[in-house]
Parts: sequence; structure tokens; C-alpha cells
Amino acid sequence: MTKETEALHQLLGRYQDQILAEWLQEAGAASTRLTDATRRAMRGEAEEILGAVRPALQSGADPDNFEAPAWNGVRQALEGLSRSRAAQGQGAGDTSVFVLAFKRPLFSAIQRDMAGQAESQMAAVWAITTMVDRMAQWTVTTYQQTREEIIKRQQQDLLELSTPVIKLFDGVLAVPMIGTLDSARTQVVMETLLQRIVDTGSTLAIIDITGVPTVDTLVAQHLLKTVSAIRLMGAECIISGIRPQIAQTIVHLGIDLHGIASKATLADALELAMAQRGYVVSRAK
Repeated sequence: MTKETEALHQLLGRYQDQILAEWLQEAGAASTRLTDATRRAMRGEAEEILGAVRPALQSGADPDNFEAPAWNGVRQALEGLSRSRAAQGQGAGDTSVFVLAFKRPLFSAIQRDMAGQAESQMAAVWAITTMVDRMAQWTVTTYQQTREEIIKRQQQDLLELSTPVIKLFDGVLAVPMIGTLDSARTQVVMETLLQRIVDTGSTLAIIDITGVPTVDTLVAQHLLKTVSAIRLMGAECIISGIRPQIAQTIVHLGIDLHGIASKATLADALELAMAQRGYVVSRAK
């Protein structure tokens, strides 16, 4: 254990309650705008971090090597803080400011405990600055990772919501597609549609691309892969929503849709599906 980490460990041992109170005050826990529940949460967060810092310092952990095993407890406490606040919608800046507020009470404790020891004070201040800065940086890194995970989950949820598989009637499913069709979305469509074919025993699927703004070579390849997968499941496919502009694009690109039933509108595709299933629709007199 270096002199600096030993001094910090002793300071936390002697003045822990005072440091905790000053930290919360510096972090704004005394603000009248905060609820009692928020104050209790902030106190719990600070106590957990303090409880992890003391053993790390006692083991002689070097703040410059913050990723060492001795700092595992501190990192876990900071990760819990960042993930909790990220889930609540708070920013990375707010979380790091809360951690950085830990500096002032430590500086005050050094000033009281090492009066007249300029050299020891400077060494302890440097150790505190290094440690708390690394802690704040870790919260920002964890916050960014957490936000990325949340965004990925939301994107996945949106993909699933934007590609509903609808059962029109016995044996016939429909997938209305809206927006850009990329590889990730095609994969979701394929998996969802194939599973629904198995679940419902359907033998015909209508893929409606009326809401797809453009069809290029990549989009056409995605459609062909989906149709091939449907056929491997023993079902047939109808593509509807092929507008004149899209039809011209497909011809110019030289994309072969031979053997795939296609219709201009979803209504036309539905009429074809009913005819193939032997249904007859007539106007009531």
C-alpha cells in the first residue's frame, strides 16, 4: 500500500459519515426540488460506492490501474449506478457529476487532517483526483454501453412491430411491409413468417410491398430469399403492391420474378388467394 492510498483509506475510516454527508450536499441531495425517494436513492448509491472504495484502497490498489481486480467492487457499484440512471432516462453528464462531487469532501478531509504537510497534501490530492476521475470516466463508458443496449432492444422491438403477420382466413397469411427493406428486417420477416406458417398450417402467404418506397437489386434479393424460404416450408407466395414505377425498375434491373405470382394491389392478391382456395365472393342483392 502506498502512502497516498493508505492516507485515503485512513481518511475514509475516520471521516466516513462526514464525507458522505458533504458528498450528498455537494451533489445536490439537499435540494428542495428532490423528493424524499430521490434523496434516499442518492444516499444509497453514495454508501454503496464508499463501501466499495475502502476495501480497494485497503488492498493498496493503484488508481492509475483502475481495471485491476482490486477495483472490481468499485466498478460494479459504478456500473449499477450508471445502468440504473440510464434506465431512468438521466444523462451521462448527471451521473459523472454525481461521482465527481466525491472530490470536494475528500479534499476537505485532507485539508483538516494534513494541515501544514504541503507535500503529503499534494500527493493525496493527486491520488484523489486520479481515482475519482477514473470512476467518473467508468460511469460514462458504462452509460454509453447501456444506452446502446437499450437502443438495440428498441430497434429490435420496432422491427418486430413493423412486420406483423396477419391471418386473413384459413390457410392464408399476409405481411404488409412499410419502409425500407434491409437485411436485418428481412431476417425478422422471414423468421416471423415461417414460424406463423408452422403455427397456423397456412399454405399461402401474401407479401404486400405497397409501403416500400423503392425496390433495388438488394431489396429484390431479399424478397426472393423470403419467397424461397416460404416454398421450402411447403407454402406458396404472392407479392402485391407492385406499382408501375417499381415494375419498371425490376425490369430495368433484370430481376427474374418468374414463377412468383404478383399483383398490383393487396385487394387483387386477396382475390387471387380466395380463388385459389375455392372461395367465391358475390354481391348481396
